[in-house]
Amino acid sequence: MDIKIEKLTKTYGTQKAVNDISFEVKTGEILGFLGPNGAGKTTTMKMITDYIAIEAGDIKIGGKSITKEGDRLRRHIGYLPEHNPLYQDMAVLDYLEFSAAIQAVPQHLIPARIREMVKVCGLNAEKHKKIGELSKGYRQRVGLAQAMIHDPEILILDEPTTGLDPNQIVEIRKLIKEIGKEKTVILSTHILSEVEATCDRILIINKGRIVADGTSETLRKQSQGQELVTVAIEDGKKEEVLKAINGLSSVASIEATGPNHYEVQSKPDMSIKRAVFTACVENNWVITEMTPHVTKLEDVFRELTA
Repeated sequence: MDIKIEKLTKTYGTQKAVNDISFEVKTGEILGFLGPNGAGKTTTMKMITDYIAIEAGDIKIGGKSITKEGDRLRRHIGYLPEHNPLYQDMAVLDYLEFSAAIQAVPQHLIPARIREMVKVCGLNAEKHKKIGELSKGYRQRVGLAQAMIHDPEILILDEPTTGLDPNQIVEIRKLIKEIGKEKTVILSTHILSEVEATCDRILIINKGRIVADGTSETLRKQSQGQELVTVAIEDGKKEEVLKAINGLSSVASIEATGPNHYEVQSKPDMSIKRAVFTACVENNWVITEMTPHVTKLEDVFRELTA
């Protein structure tokens, strides 16, 4: 099921938590939903799940408005909130049975759905324990299982790997990527490496507004603007190297960073690698290193939300 957000707005007092945002998520797409604390991510996801009311705008799921058909559309959504609410005194299997029942899973299918969720979420060793006896990582797995117990077409996951160890994070990433082949997934997290490893597309929100939308590669290229390389040049005196490289038309600046090492920055939207190489050949200098600086998603995030 596709999700279409149209001019969505939500205000708390004098603060606009979500400010006139619009975007779409297609079936089979995993959208990484990023932003600093207080940016409006959780509020947006709660409106998509119909957990809180829309103030202005609309959300269409499968072409139908959630403001008009929220009760019916909620059945197609699985939601894992940031603060995973669980009944601590219930056993894992009892809780999953309860979750399946309130999601209207047919009675004869509930045992099979429970077995499937126990398997895919790695709960077999802990399935007979009370939820309150589980580690935080296993409680998070129980939350994932309840979000998927009714086999929803849409999954909204708010910080799904919170409290998981590195091995568990890898397993949940694999699970989300597998699920994302057939379902529509919106994934919110502060772990940017997780977004790059899991998501097809990234949307960054800041102060209630969308500030970026695209693949991680697209966002890095848009952020770069200038090319930055580290070069190791031998057989040339530092003053001569600085003067020659700085005189190139594509070079904005050059700085000596150590013995025979220089950091060279291009002018906007220009490449400098070939020009630097040619200048070294003409002066009989030897290049022993030329390393481009790759813009990280963390750099893009800071630039857009600082």
